[in-house]
Amino acid sequence: MVAAVVVLGVAWRPMPLSKHQLEVDSLSQADSILKGQRVKQAAMAKNYVPFFGSSELSRMDAFHPSVLAAKYHRSYRPFLIGRAGSQSLVQYFQIQSVKNQLKNKRAVFIISPQWFTAEGQRRDAFRQYYSPLLTINWLLAAKPSRSTMIAASRLLAMKVVKSHSTIGDSVARLAKGRGLTTSQRFELGVRQQILGNEDQLFDQIGVSNRVRHMHSVARGLPAIYNFKALDQLAGKYGKAHTTNNRFGLADNFYAKRLAGRHMKLLKGSQTHIDYRFSPEYKDFQLILNEFASLHTNVLFVIPPVNQKWADYTGLSVPRYRQAAAKIKHQLTSQGFNHVADFSRKGAVPYFMQDTIHMGWRGWLALDRDVRPFMAQKLKPISYRLNSKFYTAQWAFDTK
Repeated sequence: MVAAVVVLGVAWRPMPLSKHQLEVDSLSQADSILKGQRVKQAAMAKNYVPFFGSSELSRMDAFHPSVLAAKYHRSYRPFLIGRAGSQSLVQYFQIQSVKNQLKNKRAVFIISPQWFTAEGQRRDAFRQYYSPLLTINWLLAAKPSRSTMIAASRLLAMKVVKSHSTIGDSVARLAKGRGLTTSQRFELGVRQQILGNEDQLFDQIGVSNRVRHMHSVARGLPAIYNFKALDQLAGKYGKAHTTNNRFGLADNFYAKRLAGRHMKLLKGSQTHIDYRFSPEYKDFQLILNEFASLHTNVLFVIPPVNQKWADYTGLSVPRYRQAAAKIKHQLTSQGFNHVADFSRKGAVPYFMQDTIHMGWRGWLALDRDVRPFMAQKLKPISYRLNSKFYTAQWAFDTK
């Protein structure tokens, strides 16, 4: 089977991805695309800009970034990278698939403060997105450094790399600050060739076509972009779709996920949550290290939580905002100055689509930051990385 894949990969090359197929792929968030590289690299070579994030990217209403970019014929199109459970460590390895395409380019990165739990990245979620191909890409390109050792240690903690001995042993060497052996490099190179061929053969498996839905919801938008008019329309959409609850949650979400006995169980259920202390802060620093090394100009987005829902569940909004401020300090103190901080917008009507995800007016507010960010001329950025953000003191202490 292995030999067949190698031979077939050498003898056959897939057709270049068409403009339509790239549009389909940019919205799909399919496993085959997230775990591969060909599609993402082809898209970044065109006018697509990576939008890294998690579950919020899947909620495509009329004001979603992909819809607005298509409707108003923007010079860029978002390529959605991530789904529910794709936190910093997952996205760190996603970056490995498009490193050349991110050099001196733009990206948008949506941070969920909900990632910053006491546990941090869950192993089961990481396993869902783990890609041997992207891991090998990283292994073969990794240079001895503190960030490499930390990334390798975090990868070992996820356990999944131990399923392949050469990958697992190679990661273990990097975690100890040692380089790969000649035989490891050879074996990984062969494996990389095989997995690269498989990616070219199977990168369209499981790809769902959401293009029709995107254009369908876009038809309700005015032909000419006007923020005030769109904001009023977003408010109307929000009001029309939040009729069965008092929290401003989308009707479908409330009916399927919360209505009935679940509500009683959830009242006061989040009083113990504190996003200020988490190993995620160190994983997030890995992301910043990668973007800095690539001189990528990144717009970071910090969403709010639905304040009515937070009040009901007992989630401390002041502590949430302190966590957002901590994330923002980690960014701006190192030169990542493009930050769309919406952490205080949780009480704005129809800003949120559900308990934690932006929608309607929230997406539109983000567009106010995205448009000028995409339009500005790219200039060299002087990032000032600080190793203190890898420390336990930073991750678990707000002082």
